Amino acid sequence: MTPRARTVIMLPEIGGYTPTMTTTHGELELETDGHGHTVDLTGEVNSWLGSIDARDGLVSVFVPGSTAAVTTIEYESGALRDLDEALERLAPSDRTYHHDRKWGDGNGFSHLRAALLGPSITVPVAAGTAVLGTWQQVVLVECDARPRRRRLVLSFFGSRSSEV
Repeated sequence: MTPRARTVIMLPEIGGYTPTMTTTHGELELETDGHGHTVDLTGEVNSWLGSIDARDGLVSVFVPGSTAAVTTIEYESGALRDLDEALERLAPSDRTYHHDRKWGDGNGFSHLRAALLGPSITVPVAAGTAVLGTWQQVVLVECDARPRRRRLVLSFFGSRSSEV
């Protein structure tokens, strides 16, 4: 994955040092298996941070669309199953929603689940790596009823190793 855009902002001098803040955007594309498929993005996010020479700042991971979400979880089968079961209780897939009546696409539950989880997260970056807990991974949760090709937008705000 390569950066799409880069902006550099020069901040006021502090003690003889002029800090720089860089903004870089990139994209990641992937295929999902549909309803309930959860994809660990942590490796791709950290790889992208390395490719742009990120040092310290923030990384945002955003999925355009209204039937997928980005969050963090311990990426292991038990926690993933627990998440899927919790979402099934909150927005059951076997009932009809107003959205389904209007559009006839049968994915009203998908929109609700994605809205509950949210389309993005922001994670601190230190020494070029996303700062996450030992058992915490950045994940995409596919909420749509069918397989999809997803595009994720990654945005880094901060300093680069080459600027220090």
